[in-house]
Amino acid sequence: MKCPFCRSANDRVLDTRTSDDGFVIRRRRSCLSCGKRFTTYERIEVTNVRVIKRDGTRVPFDRLKLRRGIEQACWKRPISEAQISALVAKLETIIESDGEAEVDTDYIGEKVMDLLKELDEVAYVRFASVYRKFKNVKDFANELEPMLRRQNQT
Repeated sequence: MKCPFCRSANDRVLDTRTSDDGFVIRRRRSCLSCGKRFTTYERIEVTNVRVIKRDGTRVPFDRLKLRRGIEQACWKRPISEAQISALVAKLETIIESDGEAEVDTDYIGEKVMDLLKELDEVAYVRFASVYRKFKNVKDFANELEPMLRRQNQT
């Protein structure tokens, strides 16, 4: 592993921990040349899963793109990085466990919304507004109505 500061390939692992339910290994390293510390992550790669986009094109599954969309929905919400990482890991596990070589964006979007609804309702509505392409306030009201009804019953 090359040091991101001095590009030396001479480093030492200081600490190793698992995270994201054991699917990721986090290693804290120290460069033996410049003395600076950095962190690396080792994760299982989703193999050969392709995403079928709405326009019919097929692209490789991109966990970073998925994470960015979830982070945008969770922006300025009381949701930790660990919770977002766990949610992304859970989504990857769901996608991998299906065993399909190709997955629709609709399927992924619905799974994201299911998990966000459990985590944070505001993040859920934010994601839904982009995913379902809300055009006006009525679309928001229609999405919120069942949630409000459920909340008033408790």
